[in-house]
Amino acid sequence: MLALSGCRSAAPCTAELAPCSGTGKRVHGGRERTFLYHLPPNMRPGLPLLLSLHGRLGQGRNQADLTGFNTVADESGFLVVYPDGVERSWADGRGTTSADEQGVDDVGFLSALIDDFANSYQVETRRVYAAGMSNGALMSYRLACELSGRVAGIAPVAGLLSEPLAARCSPTRPMPVISFVGTEDTLMPYGGGELSQDRGRVLSAERTREWWAERAGCAATPEVVSEPDRVPEDGTRLRRDTHGGCREGVEVTFYTVEGGGHAWPQDKESERESLVGRTSREIDASRAAWRFLQRFSLP
Repeated sequence: MLALSGCRSAAPCTAELAPCSGTGKRVHGGRERTFLYHLPPNMRPGLPLLLSLHGRLGQGRNQADLTGFNTVADESGFLVVYPDGVERSWADGRGTTSADEQGVDDVGFLSALIDDFANSYQVETRRVYAAGMSNGALMSYRLACELSGRVAGIAPVAGLLSEPLAARCSPTRPMPVISFVGTEDTLMPYGGGELSQDRGRVLSAERTREWWAERAGCAATPEVVSEPDRVPEDGTRLRRDTHGGCREGVEVTFYTVEGGGHAWPQDKESERESLVGRTSREIDASRAAWRFLQRFSLP
């Protein structure tokens, strides 16, 4: 059973409903699960849906504040949902998070949310996307593996494909991926390997990019572009590696944030640099992610 508050029911959708932000809850797997959501102006049936997933120890409201996706949604016309993980974590497939250890069915929960918003707000189910930070990024990779028939593209930030998930991942279609990873990320090592505090192992950024490009049948050699240093004082530079020539017209693009930490690139200064390393202001990852994702839809 789905319960929404903060915005009026949208059956049928009308422009008077939005812009609006609200909260919701539903029971899944015997647990009450909660989330935030945002409706854009000119709300109408057939708009895309973005699931934006927080990092470990975060919540949906933290992800909303970090990413600014509500503003992007208002500008571009899509709905965004910020679900809350169990004990502030996602069952991303490593087997090391609280949610994983408790056997939480996060894939099923997020799939149910897609159904909920299709029923309540008539979103375009061919245009559902997932973005995530850190643990949420790894969860977006799991969705790409296990919900590739429902998720049209993903945008992981500060997260890499875990070795356990890579060993069993079998997407049913080529998956568009845009990712942002920092070379100085001490929590998610750019070169891959063991995560701190026995949180599992991940592939390197290069191998993660190649893995998705191979599964999509892309050109083996990426186009590499070193972006201009637009904000020299932030101590970062961007390199963009793009694999084209993929099946079904998809694309795999990775932004390497040279000098960047465990952070979400954005066009404003971060107050968390002492904890997570440098935040790049060379690019707004949220807007760049949406420009990329909106190009793709399910067949």
